[in-house]
Amino acid sequence: MIDWSRIRWFERWEFGENGDIQPDPNLLRKLDAARGLAGVPFVINSGIRSEARNAEVGGVDTSAHLTGHAVDIRCTTSRERFLIVSALRTVGFQRIGIGRTFVHCDTDPGKDQDVIWLYD
Repeated sequence: MIDWSRIRWFERWEFGENGDIQPDPNLLRKLDAARGLAGVPFVINSGIRSEARNAEVGGVDTSAHLTGHAVDIRCTTSRERFLIVSALRTVGFQRIGIGRTFVHCDTDPGKDQDVIWLYD
């Protein structure tokens, strides 16, 4: 169970809904620490997704968003992208995806680790 009173930078509603699925506590702890280091707001574009929403946005069937292990953080400038990615790496994220308008990070233990990829 997540003690939201210990989370400094985020509220539960920012992570989306899909039944009883909660954000992964490891994801949340790392994300909160990274936000403090980066010094820029982390606006969550996409967190927990239903299967329908995942299909709607073109997510893969095994998306970490379906299990509460992933978020996409809005990113509109190169400087923000650098600060976000640097902070994510510093706190130990091992799975990062970079898009034109967002940075994805996840803690899915069933996926390859130590990877950074680009979205088209």
